[in-house]
Amino acid sequence: MVNRRAFLRGAAALGAAGLAPRALAAAPPFDPRSWSSVRAQFALDPQLTNLTTFLLASHPRQVRAAIARHARALDRDAKRYLDRQEDMNAADQRVRNAAARYLEASPDEIALTDSTTMGLGLLYGGLRLDEDDEVLTTTHDFYSTHESLRLRALRTGAHVRRIRLYQNARTASVDEIVSAVRRAVTPKTRVLAVTWVHSSTGVKLPIRAIADALRSTRVLLCVDGVHGFGVEAATPQQLGCDFLVSGCHKWLFGPRGTGLIWGRADAWNAVTPTIPTFDGRAFRPWMEGRAPDMPRAAAMTPGGFHTFEHRWALAEAFTFRRRIGRARAATRTHALAQRLKNGLAEVKGVRLVTPQASNLSAGVVCFEVEGRDPFDVVERLYARNRIVASVTPYAARFVRLGPSILNTPAEVDRAVRGIRNLI
Repeated sequence: MVNRRAFLRGAAALGAAGLAPRALAAAPPFDPRSWSSVRAQFALDPQLTNLTTFLLASHPRQVRAAIARHARALDRDAKRYLDRQEDMNAADQRVRNAAARYLEASPDEIALTDSTTMGLGLLYGGLRLDEDDEVLTTTHDFYSTHESLRLRALRTGAHVRRIRLYQNARTASVDEIVSAVRRAVTPKTRVLAVTWVHSSTGVKLPIRAIADALRSTRVLLCVDGVHGFGVEAATPQQLGCDFLVSGCHKWLFGPRGTGLIWGRADAWNAVTPTIPTFDGRAFRPWMEGRAPDMPRAAAMTPGGFHTFEHRWALAEAFTFRRRIGRARAATRTHALAQRLKNGLAEVKGVRLVTPQASNLSAGVVCFEVEGRDPFDVVERLYARNRIVASVTPYAARFVRLGPSILNTPAEVDRAVRGIRNLI
């Protein structure tokens, strides 16, 4: 007789070949109201407590299936499959439509990219700036923002200035942050480039309040939204920003290598495309020797051949998240992050960096352990407890955890116990 282990090995081999038995191939129906059902859609290692799923996404079953479907078709006959996508327009439009439904925006306001960094590079690299113009950013922003702006300044002569929004992340307030913005804006300021949720500290900026403070100015509010996108329930319109840039392979759990830029319809004129688009609306004008007449966001979507199986599966990621609900995902993520912060606050020798208040924090929780190097803490948590943590990629280094909708309260408590046992 075939034993159970051999049977499972054989079934796995058949599954890899696309010939899995019907009984094994069938998955339990997805129930978006059940967090255990949400977790069951992911192929995470069950032996680990992974609190870094925001770093580079695990794909839910629906997204994995879509990626595989597109990849099989491309492997079999890429030319004819691309033809069926009508020069890729129809497939890209399907993704933009799904993104627009999730964001409660227009598809014509959305450009597709491969990552947050690509989106920031395209947005900031295309800003219409003169030598006398000033761009404000902050000391809290990540390398991708700082470097994109530095490169744009080299090409235009515009001046980039960095400001500090808060002195202490743990005690930051809305008034302190908004007041710092108001003081920094001058008649020469054309752009404010900020990050919604700081991956260095876990501070979530009050974007709506900042937008209101800029309302009477000519300043474009541009936001790196990657650590809020897929966590927070607010839409770009509710935030009040002019541009929102995000990768879709972090908290949204979309296909790896996908992202977008959302821009307010009348703000897109402030940006010029950098990479030629492959949108079909650009090709005929090129053949006829005239400039294309198309939405600027579509023109901002870079052309060339991409990992189409991932890009086109992004539609399924947005559908998956819409079924769960933005507000419900936000409530769950905040509850788990709050539980983590409350637990860590009671551990002697742990100093929390991230604010306690939910209006100034999201899913990222940063802290330090007295007398311990952050990398050592991360390594010991994994070696002793199989808890996956990370270290902030900045000059000031902290331990970073990010409970998401894939985690449970029990996993959060396990992480707190693991950290307590290190001290």
